[in-house]
This record gives sequence, C-alpha cells and structure tokens, in this order.
Amino acid sequence: MSGGGPVSGGGPVSGVAASGSDPGAGVPPAAGPPAGRSDRAIELANEFTQVVVERVRTRNGARLRISVPSSGREILLCPLELEALTWQDHDLFSRLLATPQGPEEDG
Repeated sequence: MSGGGPVSGGGPVSGVAASGSDPGAGVPPAAGPPAGRSDRAIELANEFTQVVVERVRTRNGARLRISVPSSGREILLCPLELEALTWQDHDLFSRLLATPQGPEEDG
C-alpha cells in the first residue's frame, strides 16, 4: 500500500485497490455521520509520531482514515484492506519502516 496525499486538497489518497476497482464498492454505507464526515477521532502518539484514526463515510461505504497531522498525509482503508493488514506479521512493518519515504532509488 502506498502513502497518501495531503489531508487538505486534491492530492492522491491511496485506499483504492491497485486495479482501480474498490474492494469495498457496493457495500452499503454504515450508519453514522453524513458522507465525508467522521465519527470521533482517536489520537495515538508516542515519542516518534502522532496519528489520528477515524471512521468516515464515503459514497462507497465506511472507511478508516489514518492521518498524520505533522506531515499532512492520510490514507483511507476499506474493510478488506484492513483485514489484509491482519494477514501480515511484524516483519512487514519493520521492512516498511526501513525506508519510510519509499524505496531508495538506484544511482
């Protein structure tokens, strides 16, 4: 999964399957606030970072928005993408954190 775009504005936000199809398409919207609005936010922080996690409604159903206020980055994840996280072990996250800005370019 890739990072996301800016929190505000029209930057790209990952959360859609690589094929362009949305794995959560066709899922009825969850009860909650109107589309684009979120439930209560949960803030998590440690000595390295702060993230904000919140459930949001989109026209394709509920998503989990994870955002980092300090960088302005965010990602929207559908239920299937969240389930896919549970299939991983901590080694995956260790590898992701080895190059947090993406793969290093050769040269």
